[in-house]
Amino acid sequence: MTSASSAAPRPDAVEIQAALLRLRRSTGLQMAFGGLLQEPFRMRIAELNGAVTGALRGLAVRSGSGLGGKAIALSRPCAVTDYREARHISHEYDVPVAAEGLRSVLAVPVVVRRKVRGVLYGAVRQPLALGDRTLDAAVAAARDVEQNLVVRDEVERLVALQRAPEPDGRAPLREEVREIHSELRTLAPRVMDPGLRAQLLSLCDRLTAAGPGAPVHDTGVALAPRELDVLACVATGSTNAAAADRLGLRPETVKAYLRSAMRKLGTHNRLEAVVAARRAGLLP
Repeated sequence: MTSASSAAPRPDAVEIQAALLRLRRSTGLQMAFGGLLQEPFRMRIAELNGAVTGALRGLAVRSGSGLGGKAIALSRPCAVTDYREARHISHEYDVPVAAEGLRSVLAVPVVVRRKVRGVLYGAVRQPLALGDRTLDAAVAAARDVEQNLVVRDEVERLVALQRAPEPDGRAPLREEVREIHSELRTLAPRVMDPGLRAQLLSLCDRLTAAGPGAPVHDTGVALAPRELDVLACVATGSTNAAAADRLGLRPETVKAYLRSAMRKLGTHNRLEAVVAARRAGLLP
């Protein structure tokens, strides 16, 4: 299994570790491992699940080399029934693979916007043909990582946009600040890394505190996180259906959160709720 460390895990490690654990649990594979590309056409195996040695940890895999390198080069899943006997891959990594005793191995690339960003491997220590069910599970795990990377990329874009000054030195425009706040609140619940999720919510609070809204009055109103998420969407003009789509909720659930928020704020419609939330310092 992946060794414990007193240091906080890297943000990308959280997504990879979770995907490898799900992959083994759903397929019965004896080992799963993988990592993200650190530079174009080169990745490093950073996360191991089910390992009996550390032979593969930190191994640098180049595009075109070995099974994972082939998956990077072709941007598609690749598999071998018996790694050491396979003729359609190169064999630069035979020693660490043999040290783990791996025979049947598959490698699935993590592809984000047509660019390979990493590789997930699954393996057993017998020369067995891995079936479609195992391959499908590996592809699903890679897609989970892909979605998390898409979220992370979007978060980084929004944070950079929020921090960047206007060309003439002015603060971002009011509606842009509110849109960024809404998008960050939408993304936060989908982030698996608790540290990054807390950072996003902290940025939302900073945007609210520094936002160009109406003067803040201490009303003592406290809204639940999901109530704030819904109001943030409504504040940018989203319908209940659009807010539900953005937040991954049912429209009826969005409506319930909105009703609850309006009741707490003492308002009677969506617009009044948004205005009251801004006056209470809950929205920018």
